[in-house]
Amino acid sequence: MTPVQILAIPGSLRAGSWNAALLRLAQERAPEGVRVDIWEGLHDVPPFSEDHEGDGAPEPVHRWRDAISSADALLVATPEYNGSAPGQLKNALDWASRPYGMGAVVGKPAGVISASTGSFGGRWAQEDVRKALRLSGAAVLGEGLAVGKAAERLVELGDADEEIVAGIDDVLARLAAAVVEQYELTA
Repeated sequence: MTPVQILAIPGSLRAGSWNAALLRLAQERAPEGVRVDIWEGLHDVPPFSEDHEGDGAPEPVHRWRDAISSADALLVATPEYNGSAPGQLKNALDWASRPYGMGAVVGKPAGVISASTGSFGGRWAQEDVRKALRLSGAAVLGEGLAVGKAAERLVELGDADEEIVAGIDDVLARLAAAVVEQYELTA
């Protein structure tokens, strides 16, 4: 079997993002047979418009949808802004869900993780992203890794404590298993 390809999506546009650091850690920790590719195009996705949701979508949207379609699974890392997911991430997920019932995320195994400088680690944003993915037709894993006090626990944007490493390993293993199970069901 070819390697399981996980598209990792950082939900923050910030250069020093703790969530991007989590995805780099996932990329480094990917087990044999799993490849984690970090998608860097969130800032290019324009505001969603139903007027352009089909073939008339802007080129950055086609690239976004193609990246999702090419992947076996998704791993979204979201910060929490005002108790929810960032608008740009939600906007990109809206594009990925359309046209309704045929979006790029339909049937994709998806995991959601989060990091925040607050104590709760972005759990509200994580739930909002899981909900948006689930309603879009993705096969969303249950609870994901939520890293609270990220500034203290992710030293120098990537040197993580043992609990974070174990959490990343667990999410990657569950995503890979979901892909394999899906493959076996369709084979």
